[in-house]
Amino acid sequence: MDQDAIGLLENRLDGVNFKKLIAIDNPMVHDFVAKYVELCRPASVFVCTDDGADIDYIRKAALANKEEAQLAGENHTVHFDNFRDQGRDKENTKFLLPETYNIGPEINAMPRDKGLKEIHRVLHRIMKGKELYIRFFCLGPTGSPFTIPCLQLTDSAYVAHSEDLLYRQGYEEFIRNGNKNRFFRFVHSQGRLEEAGLGLMVSRDLKKRRVYIDLLKETVFSTNTQYGGNTIGMKKLALRLAIKRASDEGWLAEHMLLMGIKGDDGSMIYFTGAFPSMCGKTSTATIGGDTILGDDIALLKKIDGKIMGVNMERGIFGIMPGINASDDATQWKALHSDAEIIFSNVLVTEGGKPYWDGMSDTWPDRGINHSGDWFNGKKDDLGRTIPPAHKNARFSMPLEGLEIVDPNLHNPNGVEVSGIIFGGRDSDTFVPVEESFNWLHGVITKAAALESETTAATLGKRGVRIFNPMSNIDFLSIPIGTYIKNHLDFGGDLHDPPRIFSVNYFLKDMSGQYLNHKSDKRVWVRWMDKRVRNQITAIRTPTGLMPYYDDLVEIFGTVFPNVKYTEEEYISQFTLRIPQHLAKIKRTQKMYAARILYTPPELFEVLEEQRERLEDARDRYGNYVSPFKF
Repeated sequence: MDQDAIGLLENRLDGVNFKKLIAIDNPMVHDFVAKYVELCRPASVFVCTDDGADIDYIRKAALANKEEAQLAGENHTVHFDNFRDQGRDKENTKFLLPETYNIGPEINAMPRDKGLKEIHRVLHRIMKGKELYIRFFCLGPTGSPFTIPCLQLTDSAYVAHSEDLLYRQGYEEFIRNGNKNRFFRFVHSQGRLEEAGLGLMVSRDLKKRRVYIDLLKETVFSTNTQYGGNTIGMKKLALRLAIKRASDEGWLAEHMLLMGIKGDDGSMIYFTGAFPSMCGKTSTATIGGDTILGDDIALLKKIDGKIMGVNMERGIFGIMPGINASDDATQWKALHSDAEIIFSNVLVTEGGKPYWDGMSDTWPDRGINHSGDWFNGKKDDLGRTIPPAHKNARFSMPLEGLEIVDPNLHNPNGVEVSGIIFGGRDSDTFVPVEESFNWLHGVITKAAALESETTAATLGKRGVRIFNPMSNIDFLSIPIGTYIKNHLDFGGDLHDPPRIFSVNYFLKDMSGQYLNHKSDKRVWVRWMDKRVRNQITAIRTPTGLMPYYDDLVEIFGTVFPNVKYTEEEYISQFTLRIPQHLAKIKRTQKMYAARILYTPPELFEVLEEQRERLEDARDRYGNYVSPFKF
């Protein structure tokens, strides 16, 4: 079929772009591009290589197409999504599966043949009158055991521009690999557009918003949406493909940060960490004094008896609310630097400056947002007050924009992982930081049993407690039980696997007040670092290993010299809440027994052992137990 494909491409592409495309000696590339050029019928096609002039063409197209507008900073632009298109569309994100492949009721799926017919109907002539951008990227460092080449087709210059900031260029990788290349495929169209604030164009046909993942052909389709979580192909959409490939090949693809933690002697160890969106993942990864390799997706492989990790990406699609000079100085400084940044769904104030929630104690009186000219108290057609900026406002920026970027960001061999953190929004159960007894206990009680309260990063109600194993349920492409078994096997046979911790930045007292300050995470990270280095001991409790008060006093004194950490604070934060833990175990057991396919028996055994320890402690000490009791 390749000759037919080349003939079609020669007719539809101009000479320059046709030459760039056929320079890749891979018939699968030619066939894929030809199929969707014929189906989507763009007016023109631009093939983007790794050349700086080609990348600059994309950047300028985003402005010319009114998908972005210039801000005051020379390298800063703003993009608006439709106000109803500012979160991952979980309902319309579906796996297209053959009838013989069942991944369980928790994962949204539909028959593959039916899904392909539907998405191809939606894509038919969807790019009429538009330019198609053909992009080549790499997940993971290039020339690495972790490298996954990717081919993206999109009619959105904003999506293509964002990907330039978030991913490693891959055209030359396709050239080098030739017809041996196995790659992920992505097709995106923003669909018909309508005008929003600043004259920017946003997707209008949200009822036809679809995000379909074909695991058989490792292809993602995304239509009638601009929001990055639904469109930026190499992000969570690629993660879904990578999880399936990792399961087949014996490695892990995870919704995890990757950071370096500097010890007292200046030496560096590396942690990964899994948090649902808006639960502190990026702010943990960018703690001052340490280094960042990634804030969102990590690829993990066992190499020479060690777990090695890389960042699948090279940039940040970061959450803006709460970033300010005092609570998150690292990101604040980066957002006010000369780094190339796309701000999305913020308020643009006088002089072309972006504003977001939590930036300061006061709101501007007026500005421009998705609704057009905005003023304090403005209401929509239904009488609802329009906020100045969306609670899921974002920014796209290369990690090199952060002064704490780790020098191993592009190391093809990755870095050795010494610790793994699991955290979520939990108002009433877990203590701020705790270590598991071992790999088995950590995978099951800290990771497989993870729950989190919903946030603005997903469409729907907020504050609902959601079952979210490893903070990855939205992206799983394999049965949950298989996924957990993969984790147990991955580290279970290692002599010295990474230590597993839980953190909870959202614990509240009985009156609903937070017991943690946002910046306290710097202390919890220091405690985990010292545990991994075997510099301090810990209290053994029914649920894991907790900090000693004296150790936290010392760490608080080092991190915050002007803060006195009191016994009262320690007791309120680290009291073991037995009724809440028992209720959590009951929920988890019920979930896995009733709904989860292929659950490993170890899960029920470990949870039952923890229930027995908790009930024994309750019999001795009561429902709420001070850490000093242990």
